[in-house]
Amino acid sequence: MARLLGTLRSSQPVARFQRCCGLFPAGEEGGGGDPAEGARDRGACNGAGAQLRPAAAGRGPRNGVRSGRGPQGYAQKYIVKNYFYYYLFKFSAALGEEIFYITFLPFTYWNIDHSVSRRMIIIWSIVMYIGQVSKDILKWPRPLSPPVVKLEMRTDAEYGMPSTHAMAATAISFSFLIATVNQYKYPFELGLVAAFVFSALVCLSRLYTGMHTVLDVIGGALISAVLLVLLYPAWDMIDHLLLTSPFCPLLSIVVPLLLCYNYPKLDYYSPTRGDTTTILGAAAGATVGFWLNNQYVARAYTSENFQLGFPLITSKIVAVVLARFFVGIFVVLLTRQLMKSVVLGMLGYRYKFPIGDLEARRRLEVEVPYKFITYSSVGFSATVIVPLLHELLGLM
Repeated sequence: MARLLGTLRSSQPVARFQRCCGLFPAGEEGGGGDPAEGARDRGACNGAGAQLRPAAAGRGPRNGVRSGRGPQGYAQKYIVKNYFYYYLFKFSAALGEEIFYITFLPFTYWNIDHSVSRRMIIIWSIVMYIGQVSKDILKWPRPLSPPVVKLEMRTDAEYGMPSTHAMAATAISFSFLIATVNQYKYPFELGLVAAFVFSALVCLSRLYTGMHTVLDVIGGALISAVLLVLLYPAWDMIDHLLLTSPFCPLLSIVVPLLLCYNYPKLDYYSPTRGDTTTILGAAAGATVGFWLNNQYVARAYTSENFQLGFPLITSKIVAVVLARFFVGIFVVLLTRQLMKSVVLGMLGYRYKFPIGDLEARRRLEVEVPYKFITYSSVGFSATVIVPLLHELLGLM
């Protein structure tokens, strides 16, 4: 067992998977031999790119050679021989990024069901917090490069175990399945296959991009599955408390803030604290919005009209759904941009630093309030302001 775990934790299976999918480091595109042979002691991990060369200014890919941008203007050269897998896994990796969360979760709230969205957001925030903290407690390194090709550099500054992409994909897809299977008429098998395929694509994308070992991905998916099983019996109770407890707004702000300010400290800067604050802030703002809607605003987008099955999709329904989404996402993105500027300006004035000072923005007293206020405003806007605007525009 120890030998198996050691193999799953090593970089060689990741490198072999990349080669099987047609991704090679520049100079190794012949594909001969073991991609990990001779590279065990030469790789770099956790933010230090391997075999990095300065990127030639103004040059694009030549002879099939592409560059993965890294810090300080460096680029790792690699060759793509199968563009189907390249674009499939690059797209799948984006399903675990902010662009997916800020579109899919609000879309569910605006167009499908409030209760489904509430459950997904709560499960997502709990799972992601546990995953992010676990990374900085365990401090397991990411795969070595070489032999692995790394297509992303921002997250390379973080530790690897567990894969939060795998955790989020498992939590969102299967919580969506569990929350909808008893409310909507559709084949359970179809929903199960869709959830599994979604999770599998995101998990495999973390191997393809060279960001995680096999053990990181398996561990992330298993941790998320265990948390789902443990939290499922309490779903209804948690949902009831979020909607009815008079202490909900206060606790929704105070508890996440305390968790962010007491995040595990590292010897160097890592984006994990900022990402965790973003997630908890968005969930806090959304939770306050859930409570306000239940207390003072007429319920909208409930599942009552759809308990016997999904409505027949017509051009009118599609138009309304798209209108809700584009109006909503415009408001959400506008809120994010405005709050970023306002909060950073206030913090810059308070702590005497220019807005463009990246090092100052990484300080605890700046990063936590900046990201928490910005993204709690985004969550609040998505759950309160946008539905009111939908009603005003006749999109209910």
